[in-house]
Amino acid sequence: MQKTSYPGLAPPIARGYGSIGCRLLVFLGLLVLLALGLVLGVGQGAVPIAPGEVVRALLGLSENPIITELRLPRALAALLVGAVLGISGAAFQGLFRNPLADPYLMGSAAGAAFGVTLAVSVMGGLSSAFAQHAVFAHLPASATLFGFLGAVGAVLLTLLLSGGASRTGDLILAGVVVGSVLVSLTSYLMLQDADRVRAVFAYTLGNLAFVGWNGVGSLALYLLFAFPLLLLLGRTLNALYLGEETARSLGLPLGWLKLLIIGLVTLLIAAAVAQAGIIGFVGLVAPHILRRLLGGDYHYLLPASALGGAVLLLLADLLARTLVAPAELPVGILTTLLGGPFFLYLLWRGRRRA
Repeated sequence: MQKTSYPGLAPPIARGYGSIGCRLLVFLGLLVLLALGLVLGVGQGAVPIAPGEVVRALLGLSENPIITELRLPRALAALLVGAVLGISGAAFQGLFRNPLADPYLMGSAAGAAFGVTLAVSVMGGLSSAFAQHAVFAHLPASATLFGFLGAVGAVLLTLLLSGGASRTGDLILAGVVVGSVLVSLTSYLMLQDADRVRAVFAYTLGNLAFVGWNGVGSLALYLLFAFPLLLLLGRTLNALYLGEETARSLGLPLGWLKLLIIGLVTLLIAAAVAQAGIIGFVGLVAPHILRRLLGGDYHYLLPASALGGAVLLLLADLLARTLVAPAELPVGILTTLLGGPFFLYLLWRGRRRA
């Protein structure tokens, strides 16, 4: 059987520390970091809240409207969006057999941005919350719906142009083309109606400031639907990462399974981008780090990537709110500033090993 090379990585199933004890230690560490990130994320703000008070409120032993109405939804949104990005990035890295694959690879982010811009510019009318917070926008329901449809539509167009899920290389090229065209259309809409859609620019940078309980509930439902199905596809992702010849030798119906993986990831990414905008590099960094710790077995890598993505975005959002306090940075800017050098390091490291 022909061997497959992975720039910058050893064969995925063999890599990592592998033992049950080490895996348990990694998962335990992620859970501890997640709990700490949640407590810190809820406690920090214009009015600091002691960690003990945060814990009591989270356990239902006390009531604090600042926590329950303002900070907890944002922290949970960061957790859920980060988990979605981590899972999606891991799944696409397996599907495309590329450790540098990104969950936005098939144009979903550009499609969501175009959908939101179209909703705001064509349907008109900003919600009062959106109008008041034009720098850190809370999008009206119609805009988030259009963002979801835009992301799904972009992926469907990518599949149509590439000739189907069986042509992996063509999928990547078609995704780049579709994303570039949609970015240009979004820019055109912004230029045509600059005053009305200026706030959409903040949305495209990624922001969690005004994701309310409805958004948290929506994200949770999508995650509960798609995550178990992706876990069931762990054997398929393992086989695909080792090569399509290996997968076919196992008798797997690759065409349908690839479409299913793409469909599940698209639903997750569309829901996340529609709620929080475009937050880059979380879906690249989390799976890559955890693959080095756990190996490439997707039965472990998918849940670990979910936890890792949640931890990364919780901590990134905390930094975005505190680095330039009392102002805030869009969290997408911060993840790009931190993730960009990491991506360049991976490219440099892979080139040295090639």
